[in-house]
Amino acid sequence: MMMKMMMMMMMVVLLDFTTYVCTLPAPSSVSMQSVDMKHELRWSPLQAPCSTAALYSVQFQGEFELMVLNGSWVDAPECQLIPHTHCDLTFDLGSDSDYNLHVRAQCGSQRSPWTELSPPFNRRDTVLMAPEMTVTAEGDALQVTFAKLPLTAVVSVTVWKRGDELQAAVYSIPAEQAVLHVAALQEGAEYCVRARTVLDTRIHSGSTDTECVSITGRPDAAWKTPTTVTVTVVVMAALLFAVFWSAVHCRPHGCQTYLHKEPLPRSLEPDWDIQIPMSPEEAELCDPIHVSSASSH
Repeated sequence: MMMKMMMMMMMVVLLDFTTYVCTLPAPSSVSMQSVDMKHELRWSPLQAPCSTAALYSVQFQGEFELMVLNGSWVDAPECQLIPHTHCDLTFDLGSDSDYNLHVRAQCGSQRSPWTELSPPFNRRDTVLMAPEMTVTAEGDALQVTFAKLPLTAVVSVTVWKRGDELQAAVYSIPAEQAVLHVAALQEGAEYCVRARTVLDTRIHSGSTDTECVSITGRPDAAWKTPTTVTVTVVVMAALLFAVFWSAVHCRPHGCQTYLHKEPLPRSLEPDWDIQIPMSPEEAELCDPIHVSSASSH
């Protein structure tokens, strides 16, 4: 009886030992790399022999899962049985709450224990980089263009005329806009720009290097005024030449044809016979008077 009990105990110990040996080790060096609101969980490759490719799965647990779903864990949809040792969780961690994260390995039918990230991750801990900025002058305006901005961020842009930084103007544009246009600037002046990315009043990136450009004015301003003056002078000279040539080369007959006088109105003609109508009585009172010259003696 005693021997049988000892054999049973040895079998249990051997079974536990076999189970322990066959269990895959849990992934190690689990860490979160978060830059510009892009969150990527990373871990070390499986340090155990595996007859097939080692696969990994990731789960997360946020405030909603913890408080409302009774502490349940949610599979990261894009990170189930993947061969890579990293997982992009940018669109899974959608709130500013703390997230618990863990990962496990699988080799064939064997699964490792979960390895949990410590401490929990909050996306407000992301590292913001200075934005990629391009500054150009377009006529009397500045155009500032940004690239690779975090989706939920705002860009704070400071613009000033060189030598007058105390009078700088500050503009805020959402990340989805990505372009700032500042018009009606002083022609011939040099304007400087720098920017930084902001998530809230406590989270912001460093500033970009200062970039300065000269305002050249509107594209047509350099030629519009002299061209207008030149055209005006040429037209006036052509008109004067035409008048002078006509005056010198005009023949009498031709000049009379093109420069003829307009006839006077009849009311202004000197030989117009004015007749005053008279009544019959007035006519009878008027006798013709005949005047004869005296004969010479």
